[in-house]
Amino acid sequence: MSGVAPVRLPVASGGETARGMRVLARGHRLAIAVVFVVGILGAASGLLIPIAIGYLVDGLSSGDATVGTLGIAAALMVGATVLNAVLAAISVRLAARTYHTLLAKLRETLFTRALGLRQHTVERAGTGDLISRSSDDVSEIGNAATELVPALTSSVFAVIVTLVGLAALDWPYLVVVLAMLPIHAIAVRWYLRTAPKVYGAERAAMSTRAQQILESQRGYSTVAGFGAGLPRHHRVLEASWGVVGHSLRARTVQNMFLGRLFGIEYLGLGVVLVVAYFMVGTGRSTVGAATAATLILMRLFTPINQLLMAFDTMQSVLASLSRIVGVITMRQPVDSAGDGDGGGAIRVDDLEFGYGDGPTVLDGVTLSIPEGQRVAVVGASGAGKTSLTSVIAGIHPPRSGTVRRPTRTALITQETHVFAGTVRDNLTLVDETATDDELHAALAAIGADSLVSTLPDGLDTRVGGRAHELTPAQTQHLALARLMLADPDVAILDEATAEAGSTQAGQLDAAADTVLSGRTGIVIAHRLSQAAECDRILVMDDGRIIEDGDHETLLAAGGMYARLWTAWARDR
Repeated sequence: MSGVAPVRLPVASGGETARGMRVLARGHRLAIAVVFVVGILGAASGLLIPIAIGYLVDGLSSGDATVGTLGIAAALMVGATVLNAVLAAISVRLAARTYHTLLAKLRETLFTRALGLRQHTVERAGTGDLISRSSDDVSEIGNAATELVPALTSSVFAVIVTLVGLAALDWPYLVVVLAMLPIHAIAVRWYLRTAPKVYGAERAAMSTRAQQILESQRGYSTVAGFGAGLPRHHRVLEASWGVVGHSLRARTVQNMFLGRLFGIEYLGLGVVLVVAYFMVGTGRSTVGAATAATLILMRLFTPINQLLMAFDTMQSVLASLSRIVGVITMRQPVDSAGDGDGGGAIRVDDLEFGYGDGPTVLDGVTLSIPEGQRVAVVGASGAGKTSLTSVIAGIHPPRSGTVRRPTRTALITQETHVFAGTVRDNLTLVDETATDDELHAALAAIGADSLVSTLPDGLDTRVGGRAHELTPAQTQHLALARLMLADPDVAILDEATAEAGSTQAGQLDAAADTVLSGRTGIVIAHRLSQAAECDRILVMDDGRIIEDGDHETLLAAGGMYARLWTAWARDR
């Protein structure tokens, strides 16, 4: 399977991303409108400065300027500067608040959607892909706020208002600017054709790097045990250099785009000066108007360049946004296996299953478990026990065949995760409305009162991470207590009490017996004594059920179960 390329999580198209953002913006459109109005007013106030300078130049040229003329021009410029600064600050502040509100909503939506993904979907893509989207991509969008918010507010409004101001002075000045737009369009077209692929490749490289780092961390004990630190280091290093290469390519494209923008700026300024020269010479325009037009045009270059350079940031943001929206909007296959009738019966017909494109693990499995029956699944390692229960639980979809099970089906394994937080937080994970009395009752029912009474702060004891460390037996009791609180119709225990050889083994078996009481249960038995207590035993070998019956019947048959029992009993 190591040679099989991961199936990446989907990336949304431009249209899908736009639709996703429109949905996200619902309830915030009034705030966006206010930002637009304030931005337009702020940009309009900025035009008063070149107009005031042009008014002063005309007065000086004609010889009609007085101290009053200078005072009016100075007052206009000072007032315009203050008003522009105030309105720009308000606009950027409002835009930033709206932007970060939408970002928080986007992050929450992504997190909620990610938690609902099927386990096999995440495993096929590689956990690093999802982690990269919820960390690197979200950070990229968040960090862009300081650049995008000013560019998409003051710059947009400044361009719009400046074009109107040039038209008001004299239309030839506006024509000069409009003539520059096709050249800008050519530069932007080149950029939009080049940059998205570059940034998309950079984000994909980041996902690969995250996957390699995550695997090295999760598999640290294996790496250390085999002395394989250097090969893993080389894998991470190779993935990291891959990110560097793509990042350098992205910066190169950015600099090439910036060079084009500067060239257009110099060309435009030269053309407008030539036009102004001929217009003043023919009496079409005054020196003051030409001065004002030139200053307005020079003021226009900065917001235009800011706006177009924002395209660079926008491409990176859109690459990240498309990856996030791809997860939010991805279609999950409908789980047709779950029945909503509340019964506990399970039906499996001609089931075939394998991991990804790998070999078949389960082949032609047909099974019927009536409501309330407790079934043990035994067999040698690799026989398909865990695969069968994971498909029945809905963790993995079958390749072919059908599975029918109750909607309320729960699976716990030997590897129980303890979340960073209090014991209460870990228990209420499955039922947020559970009271402390209900939590204590669940623990008492499985004989795990000591899980709380021996802890320093009871239910408020912080566990997980670097907090109080639970013993393996306490962790498994925690998992069984969660199952009691969840109260499913079907409970599947995949070696969930495999504390073999410990003084807690008997207590864990009794706890499991309590949890399974009154509901359909499937137990992958670590100890055959657990299997012997079940109503029915399934013996698996090479992905098939080869024996099916109760303990006494299978012993009398003298088949594989009888041999397993004899070997197990001899070692007791």
